[in-house]
Amino acid sequence: MWVVITENKKGYSLHPETLRWNGKLKAMYLRHDELVSEMTKRGYNHKSPLDKKKATGISVQNDYVDSVKEQIHILKKKGCSCNI
Repeated sequence: MWVVITENKKGYSLHPETLRWNGKLKAMYLRHDELVSEMTKRGYNHKSPLDKKKATGISVQNDYVDSVKEQIHILKKKGCSCNI
């Protein structure tokens, strides 16, 4: 999604997950940093750096394809033994 948005690529540019990040590259950058930190703690290597200079816009992501309530419902329907 980062490349699609920062380089104006056409592939997946109209996908709902991509659209919700338009104008929120700073939020995506911060989320990516959180994931990198978690990956590092778990012993994984990080090989997908993002250009901080392109991290513009809003720093908080508050738009979702599915609401949090709907996400929980979807997870519960999967029947896993997760503690939701």
